[in-house]
Amino acid sequence: MIFFTLGTQKFQMNRLVQAADDLAKKLDEEIFVQTGHSGYTPVNCDHTQFMNEADYNNRIKNCRILVTHAGVGTIISGLTAGKPVIVVPRLKKFNEHVDDHQLQIAEAFAKKKNVLSCPDVEELEKFIKKAETFSFEPYVVHGGKIEDIVQNFVDMF
Repeated sequence: MIFFTLGTQKFQMNRLVQAADDLAKKLDEEIFVQTGHSGYTPVNCDHTQFMNEADYNNRIKNCRILVTHAGVGTIISGLTAGKPVIVVPRLKKFNEHVDDHQLQIAEAFAKKKNVLSCPDVEELEKFIKKAETFSFEPYVVHGGKIEDIVQNFVDMF
C-alpha cells in the first residue's frame, strides 16, 4: 500500500490528491490518501479527509511507501518507521502555502538521502519506482544544544 498524507494544515493540495488518484488507475497496488483540506475528491482510491492518531500510525506502519507534503513531523514519522519517504512539498505558486519553505525542508532531507524530493507531481510515478531501489540513508538524530546541556548536567552526577 502506498500511503499519501497531506497533514492537517488549512491549505489545499489538490495537485497531489489528483496525482494519487491518477496513479491508482495505473498501479496494481492499493493507494490510500488522507486528503486534508483539499477540495479534490479521489474516485479511484480509498481516502479520508482526516484520521485519528492510531489509524494514521497504522497506515504508516503498514505502507510500502509514504508520500507526504513536507511536514517535518510526518517525514520523521515515516523515517522512524523505516519507510521509503517521497516528499512533495507544498508550493506557493499553487496556493498550497504562504511561501516555499516546504521546498527547502524537502531539499534538506533529500540532500542527506533520507527522502526523495519530488516537487513535480508529473514525476511521481518515476519517483515511486526510484524509491523501490533507492539506497535511503537512515535518519540520525544529532545532539542539539539542549540535549548537550542536559547530558552534561546528568554526567556531573
